[in-house]
Amino acid sequence: MFISPAYAQAAAGDTTSTLVSLLPLVLMFVVLYFIMIRPQMKRTKEHKLMVAALAKGDEVVTAGGMLGRITKLGDDFVTLELTSGVEIQVQRSAVMQLMPKGTFQ
Repeated sequence: MFISPAYAQAAAGDTTSTLVSLLPLVLMFVVLYFIMIRPQMKRTKEHKLMVAALAKGDEVVTAGGMLGRITKLGDDFVTLELTSGVEIQVQRSAVMQLMPKGTFQ
């Protein structure tokens, strides 16, 4: 008399509304993954493969915008010839782009 009866069906309705309220959050994460995270992982992988495949004589552009020809390769550093007689050392990871042969004169 003083205690109202408990209905099991009413509790089941609350769980579905909770799942429906989480659906937009899950959808936002999926969209974020395909728009931002996945392309960045792909670019990182391509850059890593390009840096690993560098060879002597390749013409490259560094992160600072300098164009040069690779004269020496080390494990962590690359020596670039910017012009005749001018060489600099940069980190391998600072090489951003491999240019077509003949770009550097």
